[in-house]
Amino acid sequence: MIGHHKGRTIFFVVLLFTVFLEGSSFPQVTRTLPEKVPPKRTSQIQDGFGINSDLPRDPYLPWNRWWWTRMFDAGFKWIRIGQYENSSDYTSWDWIEQKRGVYAASPLLEDTVDSLIDNGMDVQVQLLYGNQMYTAHSGKLPDLSVPEPGSFHNDDRSMYSIYWPPLTPEQTTAFNKYVGWMVDHFKDRIHYWALWNEQDIGYWNPWGNPEQYGHLLTSFVGTVHKTPGARVIYGGQANPSRDFTQRALNTCKCADGIDVYAYHTYPGYGQNMNPETMDYGAYLNESPSALRDLVNHYPGIKAGIPFFDDEFNSIPSWTGSDESVQAKYVTRGLIYNHAAGVKTFVWLLAAGTDGNEFDDFGIVHGLTNHEYDFTPRPVFYALQNTNALFSDTKLDSTIEISSNDIPAIRRQSGFPFLSYGFRSKTGKSIVAYWIAAHSAPGNSFPPFYATLTLKNSGIQHPVLIDAVSGDIRPLSWKSGTTDTLEMLPVTDSILAIADADYFDWPVLPEAPSSLTAVSTESGVNLGWEVHGGNPEHVVVERRQDSAARGAWQRIVELPASATQYSDSQVKLGQRVSYRVRATNANGDSATSNIVRVPSS
Repeated sequence: MIGHHKGRTIFFVVLLFTVFLEGSSFPQVTRTLPEKVPPKRTSQIQDGFGINSDLPRDPYLPWNRWWWTRMFDAGFKWIRIGQYENSSDYTSWDWIEQKRGVYAASPLLEDTVDSLIDNGMDVQVQLLYGNQMYTAHSGKLPDLSVPEPGSFHNDDRSMYSIYWPPLTPEQTTAFNKYVGWMVDHFKDRIHYWALWNEQDIGYWNPWGNPEQYGHLLTSFVGTVHKTPGARVIYGGQANPSRDFTQRALNTCKCADGIDVYAYHTYPGYGQNMNPETMDYGAYLNESPSALRDLVNHYPGIKAGIPFFDDEFNSIPSWTGSDESVQAKYVTRGLIYNHAAGVKTFVWLLAAGTDGNEFDDFGIVHGLTNHEYDFTPRPVFYALQNTNALFSDTKLDSTIEISSNDIPAIRRQSGFPFLSYGFRSKTGKSIVAYWIAAHSAPGNSFPPFYATLTLKNSGIQHPVLIDAVSGDIRPLSWKSGTTDTLEMLPVTDSILAIADADYFDWPVLPEAPSSLTAVSTESGVNLGWEVHGGNPEHVVVERRQDSAARGAWQRIVELPASATQYSDSQVKLGQRVSYRVRATNANGDSATSNIVRVPSS
């Protein structure tokens, strides 16, 4: 009898919790409040945050290791490509035009761009302006371009450096032929194009020159816009220098042709400076806020021009930092920018460790021949949570957040309290708040507590969400109110308040990775790895490769436990490509890396 009554009690409690969750405004389908923020994949997001990434390159960034697909699983919507650890990448002039007048995209470039587009990413490309056949500072120019490895860095002023920009009419004409070819070749897949990277420092030899940059930007704008739908990104500037932008635009006289303005923020580069200092102190009298104000009021600039912070990070190896600080700072930077209407691109997915930055910047570890190679840092999961929570939302200034406790918290902590209300495309609100503190290593910030009142949020059944850990717990309104929450923790990490029905998206499987293919006389033997997200099946897809790439076709569906398949329908020497994806009742995962047989 005791066990029987206990069972009835548990049933009654579960029933009450279900009624609480359903409420009058909830759908009739019963939802269980998750313990952690469920991931939202790239394919489930219309407008979200960005990531930078090198393109795969053997042996340091092999495509058949588990890193590339992580950006789709973490829900990044935008990607910035075009440099490999501060050197050229497969999109760059020295790779595309390796023989005078002959332009070609490598098979790997075609496949990686297809992977990005097919998995729901929006792409921006930095078009590098140096090619030793044209811009080298040598009295004898080579007849072939031999792209450099990723081991050199600005300031590189070697005789054949790729950082010597086009200055003469002949050099500028040659450069714009490359630009025109790229924009036209990828016109159905890529629509955003930038005149390479950090032109205000040593990526422009011998040093950033706004008049020279503005002169080149004039013809660049015209060349890009010859292709319908192509857009020009100004930047991204390494520093928020208003003078550099003013002088470049004055020279260019092309303000009406700039579609996006981009800059970078690394507040206190190399030091532990909290991200909010980008607007107070990190750049002395300059700031992104002041820079945006200059651009918005510059004559001819398009009204409502989008702003990209297309490189941002704070890394754990910097002085006074660690991985807990990075996880807090990067999420805070994203939401701080998001509230200002600025789209942020985190630098970097995974580092090519043959470059000058070693394994410092990747949110996924690079290749260092340790057991943790290609595993995520804590910031990866913090970003996965942030993407899921705040993608497809916009700042809603009608949501009011107030507290009588904030002045005391500011006095005790010594730092500002920040709070913002956002609303999703479906009308659901989410409130983010935190102390804009200088965080210390070891996750050692002492928590404060406050009573918060939320006006016009529409939240009925509040829950508290930790954006870094992903933890979710239910809250209760103060007795007699429907807008006040007591004893909320307030820390140096983003906490969010939303309704219990906020997490209404299905969980798709993670993408399979590490696809390999071996061609034999009897067919092609495939192998891959399957990951999380409750996969139920694995689908193998094949494409016929000839002069033009064919359409992908599903050739077999296998149980999720399968990690191998032999395709006997392909003859030895036949040119085909493969990729795999996982599926469950909610839908499909992103696709794995692509392998070509025979390899290109």
